Amino acid sequence: MAASDPVTPRPASAVVLARELAAGGGIEVFMVQRHVRSEFVPDAFVFPGGSVNQGDIDAERAPDLCSPVPEGPTALGSGFRVAALRECFEEAGVLLARRGETTLTIPPEDVARFAGYRDSLYGQTATMASIAQREGLTLATGELLHWAHWITPEALPKRFDTHFFLAPMPSGQEAAHDRLETTAGVWTTPENALARSSAGDFPLVFATIRQLQALTGLASVAAARERFTAAPVRTVQPRVVQRDGQPVILLPDEEGED
Repeated sequence: MAASDPVTPRPASAVVLARELAAGGGIEVFMVQRHVRSEFVPDAFVFPGGSVNQGDIDAERAPDLCSPVPEGPTALGSGFRVAALRECFEEAGVLLARRGETTLTIPPEDVARFAGYRDSLYGQTATMASIAQREGLTLATGELLHWAHWITPEALPKRFDTHFFLAPMPSGQEAAHDRLETTAGVWTTPENALARSSAGDFPLVFATIRQLQALTGLASVAAARERFTAAPVRTVQPRVVQRDGQPVILLPDEEGED
């Protein structure tokens, strides 16, 4: 590969876990802070997410393991949806699944068992398929709303082709960061996250800022689903340009010096 050739982006997924504030106060989203030594966006607050692996693809192709999803770029077999569920479980501790017709809850007596599953995923001694089969679960692939698609700029040395999903936070579970790849986990309104970022005490990267902006002004999770269902998902691939001798990331329709 020539030095000027862009790196091929890795397939990846991320999840916006959302819940409603009391008395119609809007929504909160769960964000984790990447470890300061992370190879990708160190120290930044992001939505739980990561690369698609073969186990994710295999789980989507297994019979009766996943709930149905629409046709499209994240149809079953691509691995994007199970990757989103796995990363949500690994990084946020929330397993989006159903047992029969009931949304999965994790009561106190089951917390240790599911924490063990989470550790096994990290250690690569378990897969989402093996956990679902052992627990008699259907993975909630169909409950993920595909709402955004971003590809890292060609100029960057590490690139991701990431599909973003929205999911309501299930009752009967608690979100908590993993203490391995991440060092903090917070529930925040999109508006508060953006305000804190502007004040300099909540580090965010370009794509996350834009996504949080798209999540502002929502009264409920249902309103979020309505907003993003009404608009087709478009692929966003920012570019890096030079401005006053410094690299700046811009959206495709923004003007800048190349």
